[in-house]
Amino acid sequence: MVSVQPEYPWWYGCVIYEIYIRSFYDSNGDGIGDLKGIIEKLDYLASLPIDAIWVTPFFQSPMEDFGYDVSDFYAVDPRFGNIEDFEALIEEAHARNLKVIIDQVWSHTASIHPWFLESSSSRDNPKADWYVWSDGQNGRKPNDWLSIFGGTAWKWHPDRKQFYFHNFLETQPDLNWHNPDVVREIMKVGEFWLEKGVDGFRLDACNYYMHDTNLVDNPRRTEGMPELDGVSPMNPYAQYIHLHNMDQVENIRSLRRIRKMLEKYPGTMSMGEIVVTSEPMRQTVEYIRGDRRLHTAYNCALLVNKKLTPRLVADLIEDLSLHLEADEREMICLTTSNHDFPRAKSRWAPDDPSLMPYLEKMLIALLPSLRGLVCFYQGEELGLTESSVSLEKMKDPYGIYFYPYFSGRDGCRTPIPWEPDQKNFGFSESDETWLSVDENYELLSVAKQEHDPDSLLNFFRWFVKWRNRQPALKYGAIELVEASEDILAFVRRSPLQEFLCVFNLSEHKRSYFVSFRYGKPIISSESHNFPTTNLGNGQRMIEMGPFAFAFFERES
Repeated sequence: MVSVQPEYPWWYGCVIYEIYIRSFYDSNGDGIGDLKGIIEKLDYLASLPIDAIWVTPFFQSPMEDFGYDVSDFYAVDPRFGNIEDFEALIEEAHARNLKVIIDQVWSHTASIHPWFLESSSSRDNPKADWYVWSDGQNGRKPNDWLSIFGGTAWKWHPDRKQFYFHNFLETQPDLNWHNPDVVREIMKVGEFWLEKGVDGFRLDACNYYMHDTNLVDNPRRTEGMPELDGVSPMNPYAQYIHLHNMDQVENIRSLRRIRKMLEKYPGTMSMGEIVVTSEPMRQTVEYIRGDRRLHTAYNCALLVNKKLTPRLVADLIEDLSLHLEADEREMICLTTSNHDFPRAKSRWAPDDPSLMPYLEKMLIALLPSLRGLVCFYQGEELGLTESSVSLEKMKDPYGIYFYPYFSGRDGCRTPIPWEPDQKNFGFSESDETWLSVDENYELLSVAKQEHDPDSLLNFFRWFVKWRNRQPALKYGAIELVEASEDILAFVRRSPLQEFLCVFNLSEHKRSYFVSFRYGKPIISSESHNFPTTNLGNGQRMIEMGPFAFAFFERES
């Protein structure tokens, strides 16, 4: 094993584990996961082995969007515990060398937030300009901007007799980041949680902070234009180029305040969510360029419903290389699943179900082999599939609005199975959980996999531990070698190490030529070496089974 280089910050090339708090573990039997539930499972989390946990919102909220509609940025919602529970989580996580990243939802608030109640009460109160208001045009909405959750982005308010702007639900009015008072108050929110000891922020929808104050109509997209990242083509939102309701130049400049705040707390970091762009890599790099913006950011490039092919991943590698040189220190974050998208295992399921065990291990190996820090979503280490949730049991307002054209986000949010022989598979003692536990998860439960050396859980632990000790994979540059119809190959290179990484992304056996300058596979999906043919001329041919992978280290 090669020891890692110490000069990088802790987050550089790290592995983050996203916890969707409502569905992780319920400690008090009310059917909803909570902060104490995370504390009870910290030993499990530390065993994975990951570097940090990202906890989704636990703040006071009416839960119209399940915590992403905050009504008090400084308070813990009683459903999840109290501030003492959060302080205990920080202390206990740090005792296990786990960093804690928390969501910060700064583009909007809940409509019952005191700021909005005051802002909506009149046109001349102290917070009148804290949100985005407009008279409209002759009694009609101000422009053609849409909400990504469906319908117009403008809602008439009878008290103020104006329209207010909402990029998401109408109960999520957008804050006016053009107002310095708003930004100053948001920075106070950030400092409050940094004082509690958090190690970083995941910034929800951070490219939505600012809008065009002239409220200009968005142009319609024309045939042949690239699809919008993270938006279904069935959503009318995908028919527009979102030039004016988001992604303003001022939005990039506003990141300086966030970075300056974080620099007061050495060792902390920021991770932005970049969505709804036709150039995800360019936009993501733009948000992290230099030392006055965010530390890292992720996009939806690997969250798509398209078939997983070598070309799909190669496009990511090439697009990233186009905007980020090999010797530049900026690093994006990569993810294949999160709480907003269907689970990767289901999106990319093979036609032959018997090959699923090979696919799921290949997915675990592929993601942290690419250039970037990595974010796994809870349950990926168990191989959880997307759950089927009927309309009658749906909770997601996004899914309910677009049903049946879009199944919503409930399917990736069903509770984690811990014990197969317990009520709700050990997630909760409640007779009714906020979302039903998927009955198909019994054989995927933590307890079932713990003592099985061939389980996906134990493969996850083994591979992540190995990867984290390889400088080339954690910190190195990336260079695409091949993207054929079935084979993806790339080189990861650091001053101390070079790997050739080869993945068969097909359901069939495939051959691959390997130069003799690379030795035998040091890690592979095969328990024995691949069948190999010596071709002479410095080459050999290996035979790779369906969804096989291998890492070859260059010999000096």
